Amino acid sequence: AEIYRVRVLGSNLKGKGVLFHAGIRWAIDSGMQVLNLSLSSSSSQWFSALHEIVDEAYFARRVLVCAANNMPGPTYPSQFASVVSVAARASDDPWAIAYNPHPPVEFGARGLDIDVAWSAGTSIVAGGNSFATPHVAGLVTLLLSKHPDLTPFQVKSVLQSVADNARTEPS
Repeated sequence: AEIYRVRVLGSNLKGKGVLFHAGIRWAIDSGMQVLNLSLSSSSSQWFSALHEIVDEAYFARRVLVCAANNMPGPTYPSQFASVVSVAARASDDPWAIAYNPHPPVEFGARGLDIDVAWSAGTSIVAGGNSFATPHVAGLVTLLLSKHPDLTPFQVKSVLQSVADNARTEPS
């Protein structure tokens, strides 16, 4: 498997919605199966365009794993049902996820106090939803490597069923 990096933010870690949309478009058109979107937009002007493209990806059997914004309020595309939405939670286990049955975020994953690579070969300890999202994208990629015919809906169902807090029925 190959991993691609599509940069849509400038060196100041800020970007424009048109570049965000173009990055998603490029990844879909290039046949990417799993997209890790460790960013989101709070700009309502992008609601429609992002909704359209993530729905297109969903029906093309592409799984978009999206970070919710770290600030309160609606963010896109993380709030759309056609993506796997992720927020950070405290955990030392990169394999552990939690399911949240209440919108706007579906899953929680390790994303607080994470040692991350930084500029000039250094690292920092950071946290946030953008750091949790790659954990879930990695799990999705592993799942699809074994079961490539799963739809995005089925992927969400599997993630929910293996979540730390998955409900079990009494026997």
